Amino acid sequence: MPSVAIFCSKFTNENKILSNLRTLLGFEVITDEDIIDEACDKQLALRNKLEDALYKKTSVFNQFTLERERNVAHLISILAERLAQKQNMIYYGFISLLIPQDITHVLKVLIVDSNDMRIKRAVKEGISEKEATQILREEDIKAYGWTDFLFGKEAFDKSLYDIVIPIGQQSIDKTVKLIQKNLNNPAVLETEESIQAVKDFALTAKVEKALLSKGQRVQVETHNGCVSLNVTKSSFNFARLTEKLSKIARGIQGVKDVEVHLGKGHITSIYRDQNFELPPKVLLVDDEKEYVQPLSERLTSRNVGPYAVYDGQQALNFVDTDKPDVMVLDLKMPGINGIEVLQQIKETNPNIEVIILTGHGSEADRETCMNLGAYAYLQKPTDVEKLSATIAEAYKKITARKAIA
Repeated sequence: MPSVAIFCSKFTNENKILSNLRTLLGFEVITDEDIIDEACDKQLALRNKLEDALYKKTSVFNQFTLERERNVAHLISILAERLAQKQNMIYYGFISLLIPQDITHVLKVLIVDSNDMRIKRAVKEGISEKEATQILREEDIKAYGWTDFLFGKEAFDKSLYDIVIPIGQQSIDKTVKLIQKNLNNPAVLETEESIQAVKDFALTAKVEKALLSKGQRVQVETHNGCVSLNVTKSSFNFARLTEKLSKIARGIQGVKDVEVHLGKGHITSIYRDQNFELPPKVLLVDDEKEYVQPLSERLTSRNVGPYAVYDGQQALNFVDTDKPDVMVLDLKMPGINGIEVLQQIKETNPNIEVIILTGHGSEADRETCMNLGAYAYLQKPTDVEKLSATIAEAYKKITARKAIA
């Protein structure tokens, strides 16, 4: 019998439906938590990073670090193993959306309902209407963020599923039997093609992980061991890039052949080639926009991943939700000044290395900053090469510290 993958909107009787379906079919249930647990054990991945990859919005630094893609690749690897090893499963939660459409012996199911009906169910469970509305909003944001990241589509887009079940007034028993009926459809039976699709899915995951570890995000397609890489980013020397990508992919066991193609959106760069090292995440904090913006561009060309904010409070708010490796901080800003920001950062996030870059500081300021834990104190104007070298040194300190931890 085939397996089923279920994704539910919140407050759609999802727990009861899952329980009844498991009892009726006798299938094992695999949840997000199960895949995360196994990824932590086998992939030596960090639990909080895997949870962030599933449920949180994409970091502003992700375009440089590919951190979300790399952690999703860990999850896909484990999921691919499960699909290859076991039948008669219920894949439940966000991980259900990772299963490709061409694995046709896994029935993809969406259980959904209107906001009004979902709030009514929440109220029956003893949750206030106000709290239920907030919970729905937060859960839907997570869901929409996830499918937008994966497919560029809304979470409840019908094209992502084989069947969509609007609950409405429908009973739990009727919903479960509807899923069972669709599982018995001949179109969902295991075939040679769908078995091969599972093997291709597993191999694609391995190739993507290897490429992402080298800072390369390309579209990977696999068919019977033959890998196609579609390059959509700019490249200075496509032939050289092709050679590097092919070498990485051919190093994966099971890869028979590799082809590299120009994908949609590719352009030829006149400036620089793609890097094969992941850059440090750097937060620039300076109220002089006319200075920060060109600095950001120049750092990007030196394999640094910068993001800019323009006052101290923005910097503190940013760090609450997104963690840079290095902060390049001006001292004289309106509102909270740089010394106050440095002090708070070192109290709450001591592992962030802070480089002071200022045109107005004194020797006393320098002494204060270094005593508070600043990594370096540089005066404007500074050579961008010196700044990027200082950032690289700070990043080496961070990576060395992580290796020991």
